[in-house]
Amino acid sequence: MKIVFATNNKHKLKEIRQMAGDAFHILSLEEVGIREEIPEDHETLEENALAKARFVHSRTGLPVFADDTGLEVEALGGRPGVFSARYAGPEKDSKKNIQKLLSELNNIHNRKARFRTVIAFIPPENKEILFEGIVEGTISPKPAGKEGFGYDPVFVPAGYTKTFAELPSSIKNKISHRYHAFARFTRFLDEQFTTLK
Repeated sequence: MKIVFATNNKHKLKEIRQMAGDAFHILSLEEVGIREEIPEDHETLEENALAKARFVHSRTGLPVFADDTGLEVEALGGRPGVFSARYAGPEKDSKKNIQKLLSELNNIHNRKARFRTVIAFIPPENKEILFEGIVEGTISPKPAGKEGFGYDPVFVPAGYTKTFAELPSSIKNKISHRYHAFARFTRFLDEQFTTLK
């Protein structure tokens, strides 16, 4: 089954393709001729994911899924949340985002946080379906590790002592927020669309 992943983020595309294995053929936006940046200017992860999926589906007619992810920090009232990618500005600079986050958490003992991913899927019959994945954890005092992307250098998943950026992708891709959302998504595909594969 061919499905378009509505993202321009090559890191996300690589992660999802690793998770999918041979079960599904994940097409990139470039492969379906979409090169423009898709707006992500809504107030919730759900709205952003749906908007991206609708944008691509309207242009290709293919089954499409899109995700949006937010880092929700307890002591900051859930921020940066839906604004995670552009927390320090519209240029989406991960290092600046991390610097701003750590600055706001300076001298705050409560470091609890969670990553939350929402996947929006539009299948051939145009029905819209949402899947959610969450991983709990804490924010480390300083960045560590060179793997991953985004806030991975400062997020320590529950049950681990290393950040996502210190863990190999083989481990991260089995415990992450994106994995949990994608696992629910692929289970749904297995149950509902086996005849299309």
